[in-house]
Amino acid sequence: MLVSLENAGVYKSERWLVRGITMHVEPGEIVTLIGPNGSGKSTTAKMALGVLKADEGKTYRRQDLKASYVPQKLDVNWTLPLSVSRFMRLTNKASHSEIETALSSTQILHLAQKQMSQLSGGEFQRVLLARAILRSPDFLVLDEPVQGVDFNGEVALYKLIDDIRHKLNCGVLLISHDLHVVMSTTDRIICLNGHICCSGTPANVASSNEFKSLFGEHALPGLSLYKHRHDHEHLLDGQINQSSKSKSNLKQNNSEKNRALRKTKNA
Repeated sequence: MLVSLENAGVYKSERWLVRGITMHVEPGEIVTLIGPNGSGKSTTAKMALGVLKADEGKTYRRQDLKASYVPQKLDVNWTLPLSVSRFMRLTNKASHSEIETALSSTQILHLAQKQMSQLSGGEFQRVLLARAILRSPDFLVLDEPVQGVDFNGEVALYKLIDDIRHKLNCGVLLISHDLHVVMSTTDRIICLNGHICCSGTPANVASSNEFKSLFGEHALPGLSLYKHRHDHEHLLDGQINQSSKSKSNLKQNNSEKNRALRKTKNA
């Protein structure tokens, strides 16, 4: 076990931000926190990291645990000249080869000399992910890692996160509002609303009354319907590199994706 929380809670400004949180993350698994805004997802992640001290309950982190955190927002002064390579070195004593390896792992080595201000949303998120894996972390916390990325970019990033957890055998704690995609990329889901409403496998959570009550009946069709087929590759320029075998499945996959999106957006 990498980290665990047992009946943990955080009390700030005369109220409980979260309470009664019991969870754990093991090597090689992805645990996803979902819930509405203000439900305590980021607070729970920061307790797991040790950034926030629990005001009640118990917390555990494995001795000598190496953890990396990708925040939901990162403010950068875009008037400053800052290349991707230089950004990777900020607060990191990384060698040239280590930086190249991290950029290669996130498929953006070709962007090493590009200015951060010129990156697309997907490229920027890949740079943040590359910087997070520089230290080969045991525990990787990602707070809304696909924010500002289009749908195809989201799918590609989730696939990349999945590849990284297998390559590094690291535990991943992922925070997301992206209900329809999360279901196909996570091992265990914890649904929060100031406390744990429900938890378990994607299938179990999707069928729970607590989940339906929190997100509404509209969420269930998208969750249960959309399962992305990774038989083609989403390139950085938005194009799809598909084998002849996968072409017959592409229309069906896109149809399922669009139905899931419509159900989620129209609710």
